Amino acid sequence: MKKILFSAAAILMLFSCQNDTTDSTAPTTSATAHRSCASQEVLEAQLAADPTLAIRMNQIEAFTQSTISRSNFKLVNGNIVIPVVVNVLWRTTAENISDAQIQSQIDVLNKDFTASNSDFSNVPAEWSGIAANIGITFELDKTVGGTGIIRKSTTKTSWGTRDAMKKSKQGGINPTSPSTTLNLWACTIGGGILGYAQFPGGSLATDGVVIDSFYFGLSSAASYPYNLGRTASHEVGHWMNLRHIWGDASCGDDLVADTPTAKTSNFGVPVYPYVSLCAPIPHNEMTMNYMDYTDDRGMYMFTNGQKARMAAIFVSGGARAAFGI
Repeated sequence: MKKILFSAAAILMLFSCQNDTTDSTAPTTSATAHRSCASQEVLEAQLAADPTLAIRMNQIEAFTQSTISRSNFKLVNGNIVIPVVVNVLWRTTAENISDAQIQSQIDVLNKDFTASNSDFSNVPAEWSGIAANIGITFELDKTVGGTGIIRKSTTKTSWGTRDAMKKSKQGGINPTSPSTTLNLWACTIGGGILGYAQFPGGSLATDGVVIDSFYFGLSSAASYPYNLGRTASHEVGHWMNLRHIWGDASCGDDLVADTPTAKTSNFGVPVYPYVSLCAPIPHNEMTMNYMDYTDDRGMYMFTNGQKARMAAIFVSGGARAAFGI
């Protein structure tokens, strides 16, 4: 059984995927070469703004582990359909992504979270028994503006990671009904950052997922190798309380029992089998998991353990139980 970590850094992490060779304030103008986890600036800012945050995250983690330990727990209504509002902040025509591109992102999420993605068949045989259909789907909330999409022009060239895009007073767009709606923001984040997400327990005023518009949905070949919409699959996993597969530490703990221990983040498309350097028992790393840092074409599965962890936030008493009503 993997050890549960209750430090503030382990309990809450807003994960920002970024190019580790670019300046954090520079606008995104071309495809990022390498995923990497940003420094803990977002975490530190939120903890400083809300001293009770670590306490709430500890409580959510304790509830999650308790729920998972019950062998027959069920979702509130047996399945979850997540209403989505997409907030588009644009300065250039390219940033003002089309309705069709936005729908393509919803389609990718639906495939990836129901194991109906075409590359799911690539799951290695050793994990075929734990590769999961999460059973959660997504749909644009068309009660919002008739499309589920809110657009706003801006003069900003990049937004950074301090949640300005989520605040109308800072030129952004406030989240719509965040206790019952997944808000996605599409904008230029800057610094080669692909996206970042807020875990359950954070402020409703900033709840949701930010994705750079250059990597939103099925984007152009110029966005390769992150042009298949998997940035959202990764970040929505965080929004549903999943950690990175390597637990953000060398041979760390992602708090999921059936994911093999990973030495660190993996990049590109590692050739299977990829033997872990973590002792004591030799094993293969699950580089194709959505919560690693591989290229979009190299990630295509969640596990049953990750499914249980995600489901736990939607049951009665869970941090996102309102979505199940």
